[in-house]
Amino acid sequence: MNALVPLPVLLPLCVTGLKLAIGPRLQRFQRFITLAVLGAVLVLSVCLMVAADRHGPLSVHLGDFAPPVGITLVADRLAGLMLTVSSAVTLLVNLYSLGQGMADRDDRTPVGVFHPAYLILVAGVSCTFLAGDLVNLYVGFEIMLVASFVLLTIGGTATRIRAGSTYVIISLFSSVLFLVAIAMTYSVAGTVNFAQLAGRLQEVPVGVRTLLEAMLLTVFAIKAAVFPLAAWLPDSYPTAPAPVTAVFAGLLTKVGVYSMLRTQTLLFPGHRLGDVLMLAALASMVIGILGAVAQTDLKRVLSFTLISHIGYMVFGIALAGRGSIAGAIVYVAHHITVQTTLFLVAGLIERRGGTTELTRLGGLAKTAPLLAVLFFVPALNLAGIPPLSGFIGKLGLMRAGVDNGGGWAWALVAGSAATSLLTLYVMAKVWNLAFWRDAPPGAESEGRVLESAEEEPDGDEDDEDAAATGSGSGLPVPAGAVVSAGFLGQSITTTRRLPWPMLVATGAAVSLGLLYTVLGGPLTTFTEAAATELLARTPYIEAVLGR
Repeated sequence: MNALVPLPVLLPLCVTGLKLAIGPRLQRFQRFITLAVLGAVLVLSVCLMVAADRHGPLSVHLGDFAPPVGITLVADRLAGLMLTVSSAVTLLVNLYSLGQGMADRDDRTPVGVFHPAYLILVAGVSCTFLAGDLVNLYVGFEIMLVASFVLLTIGGTATRIRAGSTYVIISLFSSVLFLVAIAMTYSVAGTVNFAQLAGRLQEVPVGVRTLLEAMLLTVFAIKAAVFPLAAWLPDSYPTAPAPVTAVFAGLLTKVGVYSMLRTQTLLFPGHRLGDVLMLAALASMVIGILGAVAQTDLKRVLSFTLISHIGYMVFGIALAGRGSIAGAIVYVAHHITVQTTLFLVAGLIERRGGTTELTRLGGLAKTAPLLAVLFFVPALNLAGIPPLSGFIGKLGLMRAGVDNGGGWAWALVAGSAATSLLTLYVMAKVWNLAFWRDAPPGAESEGRVLESAEEEPDGDEDDEDAAATGSGSGLPVPAGAVVSAGFLGQSITTTRRLPWPMLVATGAAVSLGLLYTVLGGPLTTFTEAAATELLARTPYIEAVLGR
């Protein structure tokens, strides 16, 4: 079974090489192999999760080189669960992207550019979850960075290049800081292997250990978009195509949260920066949700709720107890799925109504009832309405805060409750504006809609009129508005009948979120076992070092 551990990383990379060799030819075959490899990664992830639950952590030393020389990959309960959830989400998002590309009659871009970059992103995410040392964790981050820049800037529009450049600059800064932290760690401990560091860092002077912890937390907080290091996110994610935004929102920030979970429990038990993490968690929750309240574009609303709900996960990590860690793991799995689903729904809303600007939407509950259902269920789940999985995760975290009894813990419990209520308010606001109220004048249209007034329309239309109305019978589009769902970033095609692959993928994502509720008992039991394993540390160390 240990031989299966590297495959979630290797399979997507091998298929990427094959797809690049084929180029834009054999499009049906390329779609098939992309879905096939993502399905295979999902099956492998489930197998690894079950094996780790039954037999303990699985580890493999590539090339049979023992630590600290070799590359070590480890699959324990936490890594297995994260791999399974992320694999399911990436499979559904890929199906969604196929429907979008076919609907836009834009086959060559998704097949020739999007799919290879997407598979590289999947490999990077898997590498991060399985990494058994700091260097390979860094490699996983860099693989994701390369792929994510391609995906963010696909189409090459000015808006996307600007947003992608901001993302890359911030990511490169965190990468440099990460390299410095790795070098310092190696200089004081003589290794970067997690299992060896778990013992050796305890012999390092407290001041040095705290400095290393602070540096790593800063790196991971940037990746996870923890306030005040989250300013880059609301301007970067909404400009990308809907599938890209969905998978970024669902996975990339959670990779940072996962890294915080792994290092805080394994390398820095009884960490000295708990109060700092609690403050960051509270600020993320409150300021993030207040930012969402102030927005009128659905994608930006969801981007700010993403920052806000990262605070819940940091809340669990900061308390560092069995119940809080288990609650954080539940919430990570829940949020990956629900946040991805909501961004997929945002893409459908954009395709149906021509925009995600809430002030120019309305009447979708009457004209697109299925779309209304697809939004309503994950919106309630995000708000934590009982008995949905969002409620299960929040309840576990708040109970852990009450059990802790400290001043910061009680402040976080109060902040969590307030954030949940404000999240419900934000989702109700979106529902009322986009779905419940009557459609504003001119909202019923079909045709092509420009991304912004920067784009030149086709034909002989007057420039001023074209900038206001789009290239067909689309809605008025203000300059600079984020209203493009097309892969090339130039226009989208609004239709009354939404493409069935996009609906199927979104419906399956909604169902996956509901499955967490149905399996709430087993999921809670599994995460409690994962939390116990993380805090014990011994099973992980013995699996890697063989003692």
